Amino acid sequence: MSDRIEAGHLKSAEAARRSIERGLHDPSAFRAALLGVPAGERDAWVDLVLGLDDLPLDGPALPAGGVPYLPCSVEVLLRVVDEAPVRSSDVFVDVGAGPGRAVALVHLLTGAGAVGLEVQPELVRAARGLAARLGLSRVPCIEGDAATLAAFMVVGSVFFFYCPFSGARLAKVLDDLEPIARTRPLRVCCVDLPLPPRPWLTREPGRDGALEIYRSAPR
Repeated sequence: MSDRIEAGHLKSAEAARRSIERGLHDPSAFRAALLGVPAGERDAWVDLVLGLDDLPLDGPALPAGGVPYLPCSVEVLLRVVDEAPVRSSDVFVDVGAGPGRAVALVHLLTGAGAVGLEVQPELVRAARGLAARLGLSRVPCIEGDAATLAAFMVVGSVFFFYCPFSGARLAKVLDDLEPIARTRPLRVCCVDLPLPPRPWLTREPGRDGALEIYRSAPR
């Protein structure tokens, strides 16, 4: 991984990791360090900070219709943070969190609480190991099927879907989020995943690329 990062940026990744491990993390300084890295090197830089290298393979716990884990690009996650937006007062919920990469990065960029939902036990263990390794107490990963768990994510305000599944399972998760939207405004961010229409969700117009953002209707 380090052979994909210029030497100066390698040092900045190591410095960022040490700061996080010592409990001295500052979101604005972390963001500045990340944006100081060329866009083509940012994914490798983040993986170095988080200590992500060899990931567990998808296993038999992946349900029918589920999509094998693929990491979302840092550039898309930066767009989510800026365009949703994600604030320190939010709780970001990653549906299909894999090894916890997105929840950790969004937390480090914003200070927001972040919760991962992941059905595969090996990936859950990896996500919990990442949080323990860096001392990130506000990025839990919950093991289970999002089609069952989403209704219990009542603290969530920003929900992130990087194409974890589609069809009936996606429809059920959206229907389970509607009661939460009656209690607070929600933002639903999707990458490469068109959502089935729901009267309580409005797609933001004028966006291009893979990211789509939906907002819940005013209460």
